[in-house]
Amino acid sequence: MAEANGSAYQLFIDGAEIPASRGERATLTDPATGEPIADLAIGGREDARHAMEAAERAFRESGWAAEDGSARARTLRRLADLLEAEAESIARLETRNMGKPLRESRGDLQYVVRTLEYVGGLADKIQGETIPVPGPRLAYTLREPLGVTVHIAPWNYPLLLAVRSVAPALAAGNAVVLKPASLTPLTAIAFARLAHRAGIPKGILNVVVGPGKSVGEALALDPRCRSISFTGSGEIGLRIAEIAAQRVIPVTLELGGKSPVIVFPDADLDRAAKGIGHGIFGNAGQMCWAASRLIVHESVHAPLLEKLRAIADATKLGPGLEDGIEMGPLVSADQAVRVLEYVRSAVSDGGVLVAGGDRPAEPRLAHGHFVRPTVLDQVPGESRAVREEIFGPVLSVVSFKEIEDAIRIANDTRYGLFAAMWTKDLATAHTVSRRLEAGMVSINEAPNTFPQTPFGGFKESGIGFEQGTKVLESYTRRKNVIVNVAIPRKKAGA
Repeated sequence: MAEANGSAYQLFIDGAEIPASRGERATLTDPATGEPIADLAIGGREDARHAMEAAERAFRESGWAAEDGSARARTLRRLADLLEAEAESIARLETRNMGKPLRESRGDLQYVVRTLEYVGGLADKIQGETIPVPGPRLAYTLREPLGVTVHIAPWNYPLLLAVRSVAPALAAGNAVVLKPASLTPLTAIAFARLAHRAGIPKGILNVVVGPGKSVGEALALDPRCRSISFTGSGEIGLRIAEIAAQRVIPVTLELGGKSPVIVFPDADLDRAAKGIGHGIFGNAGQMCWAASRLIVHESVHAPLLEKLRAIADATKLGPGLEDGIEMGPLVSADQAVRVLEYVRSAVSDGGVLVAGGDRPAEPRLAHGHFVRPTVLDQVPGESRAVREEIFGPVLSVVSFKEIEDAIRIANDTRYGLFAAMWTKDLATAHTVSRRLEAGMVSINEAPNTFPQTPFGGFKESGIGFEQGTKVLESYTRRKNVIVNVAIPRKKAGA
């Protein structure tokens, strides 16, 4: 149903697929081969306004917000079922558009299905509270949908990270306008088609593709926007936060990370090496939670480094639809150039190249945006490769002697999204996890998350959390109601 084969993709507004108002279009190519895969409508400010108008009208008139939560839950479960039935074709579409191996896209689709199921289960559990107050009064709170919510999604997990915020907004009764990344919008459009089939009213879910400078800003600045969820770069996130502050509306920001992984001397090195490799080479390192900084005890530094070199060298690169592929290309030529520049910078700063650091030599990969899995040792702490988010398959390694050094190095970053550690010592695991400045900590596995667990970070990694049992609070507002229930006394003689 959804697989790209040169198909034309439109904007999805008010329950219909329509061309961009100015007729602008772009050709999307497979990042692994350079082959054209889709012809895409590119919207502008007028299309953003059209989507916001449709969403506002649907919020007021469709009955979605007033519907019982159990009815919205059933609709989201139908959507989950439709998505699961189409999972293979949509996973293949994701792979061709973004480049990741098909097995990873399949995993992403299952995560999306589980997210819809989980959030659907919360839709009929939106509750207020009663509050004791003086006198003959009843005080209680209501939780109501916000109205029109705007969701700006990134290109690295195109559907997963879009649905992560869209699903709870819908479950709470809001109308949604989604702007997927212009590089990877195809599965978002396919998702909107399925949502319409599942029974979500027209105008409740809209998808507008276009540049962030025009479409993204127009959506955020629109007076009908009552909340913004943004996942992407810190620079753009700061602009979104500025707009939200000016408009006095809530915002959720997930702005990336530079996640540390600490390996203690008692760790199972085989498991640790495998987990670290997955945490930095998965999705070609294009993950906000990528385990990009390895902090390893000096006593196990050499053997762990050798295991990681072997993993990097053995990783099979190629187009994601091929069998056995372990790592696909980067999403674009610009991204590949950017990653390689960081590697050169790290070596120039004194880092030692242990593995990778260049493009693969196979002629069949020449037309794709491939970079070999890279391991860099002894990279100085002030190097750009250590301080900045690379968003590629590049691991920097440093050793430590004392536990205090490991914690200091781990926290020496402006980010605070994920952290991980490998140890068999339960006391060490719990003590260090409390001292790490990160919103999420994994112990004895690569950075991991589930729809049931909150996802968010500290410091410059963002504001607010997605996922988890409290996620619908981000997409509802609290109203307090006080009722005087005193019974009027009858006048004497009446």
